[in-house]
Amino acid sequence: MIKRDFYLDKLIRNMCNGEIKVITGIRRCGKSVLLFDLFKDYLLEKGIQEEQIIEFELDQRKYYKYRNPITLCKYVESIVTADKEKPFYLFIDEVQFTKKVKDKENDDIEVTIYDMLNELKSYKNLDVYVTGSNSKMLSSDIATEFRGRATQIHVYPFSFSEYYSYVGGDKRDALYQYMLYGGMPRVVQMTDEKDKKAYLSNLYEEIYIKDIVERNRIEREDILEEILNYLASQISSLTNPSKVADALTSIKHEKINSTLVSSYIKHIMNSFLVSMARRYDVKGKSYFNYPNKYYYADIGLRNARLNYRQYDPGHIMENIIYNELLRRGYSVDVGVVAERNHSEKVLREIDFVVNDEDRKVYIQSAYQMDTEEKIVSELQSLKLANDFFKKIVIRMDIPHNYYDDNGMFHCNLIDFLLGNVEIF
Repeated sequence: MIKRDFYLDKLIRNMCNGEIKVITGIRRCGKSVLLFDLFKDYLLEKGIQEEQIIEFELDQRKYYKYRNPITLCKYVESIVTADKEKPFYLFIDEVQFTKKVKDKENDDIEVTIYDMLNELKSYKNLDVYVTGSNSKMLSSDIATEFRGRATQIHVYPFSFSEYYSYVGGDKRDALYQYMLYGGMPRVVQMTDEKDKKAYLSNLYEEIYIKDIVERNRIEREDILEEILNYLASQISSLTNPSKVADALTSIKHEKINSTLVSSYIKHIMNSFLVSMARRYDVKGKSYFNYPNKYYYADIGLRNARLNYRQYDPGHIMENIIYNELLRRGYSVDVGVVAERNHSEKVLREIDFVVNDEDRKVYIQSAYQMDTEEKIVSELQSLKLANDFFKKIVIRMDIPHNYYDDNGMFHCNLIDFLLGNVEIF
């Protein structure tokens, strides 16, 4: 069992806070293990008895009847009201599988799991925890459906730090393996490369694509697959639905509508498979509508999607840094600064503008800076920001960390990923 103290500590801090704890994240990233193993073990160690923990794993057949939220609610109420002196803990796994039903006892009013959980939340001796793999049903609805009484904890596949705590050995060798196969928990525990590749490919076909197709009633699964391919090939590159539609039109030899592409991309993002970073005008302090960047939640899934044909370490490194920044709870945008080149205005890019409440830092991802031209290219956008916020260049080609003459901090990628340096 690989410990996930970063998330476990969050759960412990929010115990019995009067709110529903909502654990979100891509399927198979470790949400269930976090809740049903790590957190449950913690409760048992603190003296909570097995019968005080009520568990539903809604993606398993024996729990199918509890996809009816009224059935689930009545069962839980029968337990917590039988002994009001005892604390009880309710664990519901993959809550997106619940159904909207009509309440026969109340004029056939439609009832959702949100209604039932809000009802259960009123019991003082019940602490509620749910997991879900679809942001459309969870993240965007938490504030409204749970009436502002929910604590969200988003779980990512293993970070490099978590991965390395398990595999050990040479850090650089471990990083190369991580850049190839990513941090999905099951993959990390495999030793055979063929098994890793087969597992990641199977996740796509048997879990992610089927989920997206069934939940959103996708009619053109072939287009969905092509969009996944395109986004995988374009990580850390600027794109938009119109550009994707044009590329697919060329591939499919038929006109592909950009509105359809935009809709399918939203479904992919709602499944937590891909996330989007918006472009931010550093000087104008405003957002651009398009284009944006898309990153995969797990780099191993991205590589598997392309059948390992497109191994571009610079882009892969940028994707990993982006995920690590999100995991730490920061707000992350792509920075844009303008440069005057004679009479023309040229837009230059800062890979990441990272915000932590009122603090801000600029980060440039640079796999190698082995030529003068590359050095100028990577540092120019940071110089153009021309402000007093900290500026960091994360690199793979330096053995130690240092500040240059411009006051920019050059940081080794492994040190950053292992948390050996503070970015703020």
